[in-house]
Amino acid sequence: MKKALIIGAGPAGLTAAYELLKRGNGEYEVTVFEEDNRMGGISKTVNYKGNRMDMGGHRFFSKVKRVNDWWEEMLPMQGRPAYDDIILGIKKTMKKGGPDPEKTERVMLTRNRVSRIYFNSKFYDYPISLKAETFTNMGLATTVEVGLSYIASMLHKRPENSLEDFYINRFGKKLYSMFFEHYTENLWGRHPRDIDPSWGAQRVKGLSIVAIIADVFSKMLPNNKNRHVETSLIESFSYPKLGPGQLWDVTAEEIEKLGGKIIRNARVSAVMTNVSERKVVGLKYIQDGEEKSADADIIISSMPIKDLIGGMNDVPRAVAEVAAGLPYRDYMTLGVLVHKLNLKNQTKIRTVSNIVPDNWVYVHERSVKLGRFQIYNNWSPYLVKDLKDTVWIGLEYFANEGDRLWGLTDDQFRRFAISEIVKMKLIDKAEDVLDSHVERVKKAYPAYFDTYDSIDEVINYINEFDNLYCVGRNGQHRYNNIDHSMMTSFLTVDNILSGKKDKSNIWNVNTEKEYHESGN
Repeated sequence: MKKALIIGAGPAGLTAAYELLKRGNGEYEVTVFEEDNRMGGISKTVNYKGNRMDMGGHRFFSKVKRVNDWWEEMLPMQGRPAYDDIILGIKKTMKKGGPDPEKTERVMLTRNRVSRIYFNSKFYDYPISLKAETFTNMGLATTVEVGLSYIASMLHKRPENSLEDFYINRFGKKLYSMFFEHYTENLWGRHPRDIDPSWGAQRVKGLSIVAIIADVFSKMLPNNKNRHVETSLIESFSYPKLGPGQLWDVTAEEIEKLGGKIIRNARVSAVMTNVSERKVVGLKYIQDGEEKSADADIIISSMPIKDLIGGMNDVPRAVAEVAAGLPYRDYMTLGVLVHKLNLKNQTKIRTVSNIVPDNWVYVHERSVKLGRFQIYNNWSPYLVKDLKDTVWIGLEYFANEGDRLWGLTDDQFRRFAISEIVKMKLIDKAEDVLDSHVERVKKAYPAYFDTYDSIDEVINYINEFDNLYCVGRNGQHRYNNIDHSMMTSFLTVDNILSGKKDKSNIWNVNTEKEYHESGN
């Protein structure tokens, strides 16, 4: 049997392992190495005292049939439970106030997609919609300024040398300054003028004022269910009952049933190569403080490219320097349990306990560092232990490992984050918080600046090794969503089983015009 070693048990790594075992006709001995003891990477779900946290928020939506079929195979679709059915279910299966997760079958729910922007203490649709509430919130003078600014952007297109140029060309300078500039700088720690425009091209490919107007009118047409919809405008999505980690826990179980092996708490420290033959021959990993090694015929890596190249022997200096300079943004979140939020549901969407219906809210207030907050009750009622009497939210912050924010102790971070939602008047006082929990995720977001513009040098070097494949978000240093990451693994296994040496199809995922999306 050929030994296939897979680095990382996130969506890309687990998909590759499952596909290779399922379709490999018993020819591959598959071993997955995961640094954590939990499955899913940044798509894991953290269970804190019965309240579950989704790291970053992950919507399951794709325009790729192969991905949708795979999700359906792992977690069949239950559909959209009616509001009254959820309430009735809570009353019937109440266990300390909420649905009993122990009695929850493996299914996907269909959820409403509601995300809004919180700016100047008002809610705006995300993406910005063309309805009366939007113009009322902005006021007449700002609305006129937005319109004139957009017209100017249409008449005088800017060369797209930066993310700032990308956004202004599609939304005008005024909307850009209101809804993109500050948030983007908060997210990346860099001004949009210093970020490569390819980030925008991958995340909001078809979104613009023109697309928003087209979507409004397309809804008025007969047979509008078959209309083309830009991904950022989708109105519903699938979601595992117990959060995204449920899908990857199920996948891990299926891998082990097929004979695959998953080594947890194993940090890969080196990838060994035979440079003259351009082959990878094995890897080293650290488990329980002891360094161990494993031989390989194939390695599929979803670890950060920076760490992959840093752990390979005899890498050319120019390639090593580019890889070492690739930037990332880290992620911190505070789960906060309260009885209520000071936000009134003024929408027509009914919710449990009449909380606002948003999955997450983008915070554009200049006076706080908070980037987004999730309302876990709205992702799935099964994420919250006491759904009837509590609201479980996640306060999301973007940081760089080693900076001031990242350097706060958990207790300092708790106090800081809670003080911000008091300042925003989401709650009245810090004492309203019933409980809280801190999670940190390193290298959550591969960034598009510093040495990124030379990344092709790294990719070309990696591709010289016939039996080394890079998949997933960090494996390709590309801001992929779940379905993108899975597609890189599908195509990798296709290539391995067919003997195809050209890897361009793998690297081309998420560079095509059509945008597949799952969420974060």
